Amino acid sequence: MDGKMLAAGLDALWVMVSAILVIGMQAGFALLEAGSTRMKNSGHVAGKQILSFAIASLAFWAFGFAITFGAGNRLIGTEGWFLQGDENTFASLSWANVPLELKFLFQLGFAGVSLAIAWGGFAERAKLSVYFLFGTIFTIAIYPVIGHWVWGGGWLGEIGMQDFAGSTVVHLQGAIAALVATVLLGPRIGKFNKDKRPNVIPGHNQVYTVIGGLILWIGWFGFNAGSTMVVGDGFFGYVALTTNLAAAAGAIAAIVTAKIMIGKADIPAMVNGVLAALVAITAACAFVEPWAAVVIGAIAGSLTFWTSIYFERKGIDDPIYAFSVHGIAGIIGTISTGFFASPRLVEITGIGKAGLVYGGGFHQLIVQTVGVLGAAVYVAVVSLVVLFVLKKTIGLRVTAEQEISGLDISEHGSYGYPEQLDPAYQSKPIMQQ
Repeated sequence: MDGKMLAAGLDALWVMVSAILVIGMQAGFALLEAGSTRMKNSGHVAGKQILSFAIASLAFWAFGFAITFGAGNRLIGTEGWFLQGDENTFASLSWANVPLELKFLFQLGFAGVSLAIAWGGFAERAKLSVYFLFGTIFTIAIYPVIGHWVWGGGWLGEIGMQDFAGSTVVHLQGAIAALVATVLLGPRIGKFNKDKRPNVIPGHNQVYTVIGGLILWIGWFGFNAGSTMVVGDGFFGYVALTTNLAAAAGAIAAIVTAKIMIGKADIPAMVNGVLAALVAITAACAFVEPWAAVVIGAIAGSLTFWTSIYFERKGIDDPIYAFSVHGIAGIIGTISTGFFASPRLVEITGIGKAGLVYGGGFHQLIVQTVGVLGAAVYVAVVSLVVLFVLKKTIGLRVTAEQEISGLDISEHGSYGYPEQLDPAYQSKPIMQQ
C-alpha cells in the first residue's frame, strides 16, 4: 500500500467515525428534549428523533444532497438526484478524498441535526402528522438551499462567508423554523396566566438533560473536527481544541449568569450554556485563536440564558429554548469571525478574510452579516408559508384534551412511563415454567 492509498484510507475512516458521532447526536437530542419536557410526553419526544432521522435520511438521499452539493447555479444544485453522478456532479466536495457514500452519510448527519433543532419549537403540542410533512419539506426545500449557498458553490460561498461547520447552515436554520412553529402553534396550556406572566413548566428529568448534553458535547467533535474531512495535516486537532474551550467557557458563563439573574445555579441553564457555546464556535472553530474561542463561548452561554428569559416574558413558549440556544448563539458565532478571524487561520482554510480585531476592516463582518440575514429571511419565509398552509389544512396542534392527557397516549396509545401515569397499569408476574 503506497502513501496516497494509506492517506485516503485514513481520511475515509475519519469521516466514517465523524459521521457516527454526528448521527449519534440524535441520542443526545432524545435525552435532552425528553428530560426537558414533561413525563406525559417523554416517549413521544424521544421517539420522534428516530422518526425525524428516518425522514431526513430518505429525503436527503433522494433530493436534499443534490440540491445542497450538486452542480447547478448560485442558488441551488440541479444534478445528482438519488446520489447519482460523478466527481463533476459534486464538484463542491471534490476536495475531500473519500467515497461519495461517506460524504453523504456525514452531511446527512448535519441535515438530521438541523431538523432535530426545528422540532424544539413543536414540542408537547404538535400533531404527529406534521412531523412527516414538515420534516420532508424542510429536508428538501429549506435546509439544502442555504447549504448550497454557503457550502455547495452558491453565492454566499462565492463572497467568502465563513461558516466552517454550520452555525448558520445547520443551527440558525433549525432555530428559525422552530421559532416560526412556536409562534403559529401558540403557547402550551398553562404556560401563561391571564396577565401574560409565564409559569415554569419544569422538565421531568434533569439527569436525562445532563446526559443528553454530554452526548451532544462529545458528538460535536465529529461535527466540527470531522468537517476537516482529512487527517494528514492534523488540523482537525486544532478545531477540536477550540470547540472544547468554547464549550467549557459556555458552561461556566451560563451557570454564573443564572445565579446572578435568578438567584440559583440552574442545571438546565448550564447545559444550554454548553450547547449555545458549541453552536457559536461551530462557524468559527477553524478561523479563531483559542483565546477568542473562550470569549465566543462565554458570550454565547451567558447571552443565551438572558434571551431565553426575555423571549418567555414576551409571550413566546419555546419549550427547550431552541431559538435562544441555536438561533441567538448561531448568529453570535457566525458574526464572530467578522471580528476574530485570524490571518494565519484564514490562510490555512483559504476562506474569507481576517476579522476586524486583526486589522482586516469591516469586509468580513459585512459578509457574515449578509449571510445571517439572507439565511434567516429565506428560512423564515418558506417555513411560515409551509406551516401556515398546514395549519389551515390539516392543523398543526393536537386538541386541548389530547394535550392535557399527553402526546404519549394520544398520539401513540401508550405512556412512556406506564407505571407512573397509567391508572390501569398492573405489573404482571412472570409465568411459571
